[in-house]
Amino acid sequence: MTTVNSDFEMTIRQMCQAFGVTARALRFYESREMLSPRRDGQRRFYGARDRARLTLILRGKRYGLALEDIRRLLDLYSPADRGLRQLQAAREVAVVRLDALVAERAEIEAKIAELRALIAQGDQWIAEAAEAA
Repeated sequence: MTTVNSDFEMTIRQMCQAFGVTARALRFYESREMLSPRRDGQRRFYGARDRARLTLILRGKRYGLALEDIRRLLDLYSPADRGLRQLQAAREVAVVRLDALVAERAEIEAKIAELRALIAQGDQWIAEAAEAA
């Protein structure tokens, strides 16, 4: 059995605890070629690269990005350009997502205003009906 330095590699259990994900989720990301842990038999060991990638995956999910978009961004990383292409593409995706969220917020605010008006009208009708009764 290989000895693992926990400063550099984490087991699947450690990854689950550290990132608040399930082992199933980690295996899913691995099946999508978003993570590539070192294997020793059936055991998986996640290094710094996988931890960084999982951080980006979870951040992308939090902002509502499609999994394929996240994978595409991850694949753009290159140490040769110090991640510049990845950063530029991530910025473009972030701008598009921000615009979509702003539009969603405007729609939600309009729906809230409409519901408040309907509730106020309903309160008025209830008061009128109670007064007439």
